[in-house]
Amino acid sequence: MLSASFSITVTAIAFGVVFLAELPDKTALAGLMLGTRYRASYVFAGVAAAFAVHVVLAIAAGSVLTLLPHRLVQAVVGTLFLAGAAMLLLKKSDEEEHIKAPADQSFWKVSGAGFMLILVAEFGDLTQIMTANLAARYDNPLSVGIGAVLALWAVAGIGILGGRTLMKYVPLRLITKVAACVMLALAGFSLYEAIAG
Repeated sequence: MLSASFSITVTAIAFGVVFLAELPDKTALAGLMLGTRYRASYVFAGVAAAFAVHVVLAIAAGSVLTLLPHRLVQAVVGTLFLAGAAMLLLKKSDEEEHIKAPADQSFWKVSGAGFMLILVAEFGDLTQIMTANLAARYDNPLSVGIGAVLALWAVAGIGILGGRTLMKYVPLRLITKVAACVMLALAGFSLYEAIAG
């Protein structure tokens, strides 16, 4: 049974996990590149819409997982969190996103370019998988969805408006390691529940 209640704790956890996982991602850099070429509000509108679509898809996938036996779900979620942590730790940091520039600066062209870029680049991405895992783990799609969307929008905003400044003060390697540690902790909790529950 799905919980429709709102939990600030679950929202905060989802925000933290997704924010840390997305910050070192190539799409944050793509947002930065688009934001330096085009009007930031236009870019953000397209990127935000694409992230909202991805979160809805991830929540739907996570909600399907809650129909399975609890121990099995916790084992799968724990394993996926471990895989996510490994992906973050082993990922090469020199990834670049190639962006095809829209022909003009109109709202629909620029926001459409941002939407399509994120829609394609983020499909099946680590943060989408993590959002599905969180939805399955906490059985609270509303709270996880709000936390994940806000995290992705925050990263997009940072990337579009001030990514270069942030990276001067916070090394990308540190952000990646913190995100991996959070995922390892969540993996440990989920696997413990699978064994003990």
